[in-house]
Amino acid sequence: MITYIFRRLLAGAVLLLVVSMVVFAIFFLLPRVAGVDADGLAARYIGKSPSPEAIAAVKERLNLDEPITVQYYEFVSGLVMGQDYDSGTDVIRCDAPCFGYSFKTNTEVWPQLLERLPVTASLAIGAAVIWLVVGVSIGVLSALRRGSVLDRAAMITALAGVSLPIFFTGLVSLALFSYYLPIFPPGGSYTPFTENPLAWAHSLVLPWVTLAFLYAAMYARLTRAGMLDTMGEDFIRTARAKGLPERTVVAKHGLRAALTPIITIFGLDFGLMLGGAVLTESTFSLPGLGKFAVDAIRGNDLPVVLGVTMFTALFVVIANLVVDLLYAWADPRVRVGA
Repeated sequence: MITYIFRRLLAGAVLLLVVSMVVFAIFFLLPRVAGVDADGLAARYIGKSPSPEAIAAVKERLNLDEPITVQYYEFVSGLVMGQDYDSGTDVIRCDAPCFGYSFKTNTEVWPQLLERLPVTASLAIGAAVIWLVVGVSIGVLSALRRGSVLDRAAMITALAGVSLPIFFTGLVSLALFSYYLPIFPPGGSYTPFTENPLAWAHSLVLPWVTLAFLYAAMYARLTRAGMLDTMGEDFIRTARAKGLPERTVVAKHGLRAALTPIITIFGLDFGLMLGGAVLTESTFSLPGLGKFAVDAIRGNDLPVVLGVTMFTALFVVIANLVVDLLYAWADPRVRVGA
């Protein structure tokens, strides 16, 4: 298992390097291939009516006059070792991981990412608990009572949950439970956990339920399909022939075998969610990474967009590593292969 974990860590590091190449190519190489020179690229990042001084400053900060290989080296070395910026009067040190300075606030991107991470983590963890518990439970019950009223009602609800976009269900929930029936606070009323845990949970109930409604519907359908396949296998009939209680057969043998695709999807979903739940955070005006990225895209704030992109990639790689380790717990064949 130690060798297996080491291989997965090494693969994760290589994947992060590849992601950094892709991100760098999208923002810096592809515009050059399309014929945009350094001045034009700097002008795009500044926005409307850029002055020659602003263009020169952006070119120097992003090393746009350097060869593309030098630019990539500076980009990666800034992430690993930090970077020094010469403002003309003094040298400013940006400690690793350095994503640069925001064009709008002229502050380091990394501390801003850390400042918004607790909001996104609170949203992702709370919603994940709800959609896992509700989605998997409904999927198991639907599979065990296939064709019943419960099964049909659950699948119709799941179809509605998959079909309705988050911004629609979010706006409807805000209209009903924040304005018509003022049970929960309106959007933008986030309270940090450290200030008041009860107010924190109260401010996140609607975002949690809205986000979990979509994912619980997908997980219910996925669990139902997996359980229907698993419960017809030979080892399930063997377990029943041994006289094991039906609860043990379903939970220990049936559900555990059906967990493999659920673990895969959950790892990817949760990793992406930690990188920013864009629609949910924008709908409820939560100051998390998703809304931070949207505001940066609207304002052409390249360092922030780069930072959120790499941050999201890091979470996805970590989530994939955790998924691989969970495979070894859920499926003994993985441990044997490792």
